[in-house]
Amino acid sequence: MPAAALTALSTLRAVLFDMDGLLLDSERVAYTIGRETSEHLGLPWSHEVAMAMVGLNSKDGYQVVCEAFGADFPVAAHMAEFGQRYEAAIDAGRFDLKPGVHELLDLLDERGLRRAVATSTRRARAIAKLNGVSVWPRLQGLVGGDEVARGKPAPDIYLAAARLLQIPIADCLVLEDSNTGVRGGLASGARVIMVPDLLAPAEDVRASGVTVMDSLLRVAEALQLR
Repeated sequence: MPAAALTALSTLRAVLFDMDGLLLDSERVAYTIGRETSEHLGLPWSHEVAMAMVGLNSKDGYQVVCEAFGADFPVAAHMAEFGQRYEAAIDAGRFDLKPGVHELLDLLDERGLRRAVATSTRRARAIAKLNGVSVWPRLQGLVGGDEVARGKPAPDIYLAAARLLQIPIADCLVLEDSNTGVRGGLASGARVIMVPDLLAPAEDVRASGVTVMDSLLRVAEALQLR
């Protein structure tokens, strides 16, 4: 990491985590369930549309679907079937932790840094997922996609998470895997590191100068140097 970036990390007071694709290896599961749901209902599906939904909340994600497949796409039916299959995946423990999660949380404990999750997933579902991998007790707050007026890439969810922790957003580090999330983090005024999952950094994200790391283990290493 460039020296200037390390210097910026030296004044951190809190970390705001995305969840899906960052803490949890869940985006691939959601991708598969989305495709299977469409096939089961005899509805159109495409890889490009699925990738365009990454990082969005449910409402905005289905807007992308309707723009691609038409306003008559049966959103309610797809959402219900998807939800049933997704809840079954949670119950079955299909969402594994990404490498470095507990190592990074251990470091935050050591350094006395606060932390919260800012996820496009609705609150109740997010807590169930985090409880399933023993991460929920290690957090000091969560803001779900159903708790803010505008979803990512708007900055609302990060600003709400910073307020929850009572830390100025400028003293927070946002960790995100999606371009949508990175854009929202930058718009909030936080410092941002991208740890890509399904999508590589977009051109505008690279042009912004956001630091990109290949895992949360690398993030922990960088914070150890602050």
